[in-house]
Amino acid sequence: MEKHVNLLGILWIALGALTFFGGFVAFFILFGVSFIPDIGYETPVILRTVGIGVAIFLFILSIPKIIAGIGLMKKKEWGRILTLIVAFLSILSFPLGTALAIYSFVILVKDETIQLFRQQEK
Repeated sequence: MEKHVNLLGILWIALGALTFFGGFVAFFILFGVSFIPDIGYETPVILRTVGIGVAIFLFILSIPKIIAGIGLMKKKEWGRILTLIVAFLSILSFPLGTALAIYSFVILVKDETIQLFRQQEK
């Protein structure tokens, strides 16, 4: 079971990193498109604002995923709880978030896993 928990931690960190990277990509695409000549006065302002907003939103979404993965890797009870919360919120992020959330639920609610985390806390 410990291997599954470690794998879950790695996968949550990877998904958080992908989300963080997606924020950078969205920012650079929208900010870059705003420099196209002859698109008007308001369009660049709107594109830059949306780019910054989307990037900040994705950065904020990635932080709990990374922290949850680190908590799982360290076998902390708060990491298990945070992962269950993040998994519940990620269910609608089809397909990666949904698959990882279901895998997280299956592994983290088993009695064997709960005992593993309680042993680490002592």
